[in-house]
Amino acid sequence: MIRSKDEKVQIKKFLEKIVINAGLGRLSSQPNFEEKTLVQVSRDIGLLAGQKPEVRRARRSIAGFKIREGQIIGLKVTLRRQKMVDFFERLVKIVLPRVRDFSGLSLKSIDGGGVLSLGFKEQFAFPEVNPELSPVVFTLEVSLVPRVKDREAAIEALRRLGAPLKKK
Repeated sequence: MIRSKDEKVQIKKFLEKIVINAGLGRLSSQPNFEEKTLVQVSRDIGLLAGQKPEVRRARRSIAGFKIREGQIIGLKVTLRRQKMVDFFERLVKIVLPRVRDFSGLSLKSIDGGGVLSLGFKEQFAFPEVNPELSPVVFTLEVSLVPRVKDREAAIEALRRLGAPLKKK
């Protein structure tokens, strides 16, 4: 179902931005990481977000996690305006129904500021990513950042926009 212009304006009024993160922790230790794996993961995120992701590097070394300063640890994309609206529609109408055993988004995944955080164990929930062309499996985290900074107002607005939230 395609939304009307009025509904798209409502999404723009409610959402400030959508942030997509992919952590590459274990993948970064593979041989030829920057030449092969990073290029593939960047391509996949670019396909599902509609824009090129930003490479995120470690700001300092953490021995317990075997991370060195300057090492690539993830990719990030921030969506705003029309790309944000299009991604939200695809997320609600196509991606979430494809998730196995999906029974609605938990209200626990909305923090005190109204930010809804979703985690995906693999990128193949998005129809843009072809499993046959993508040998690398990685996790994704999607954060929907609202303009309102109140949890209850964010829950109400998400329900109005058609997000499949669980009942209390």
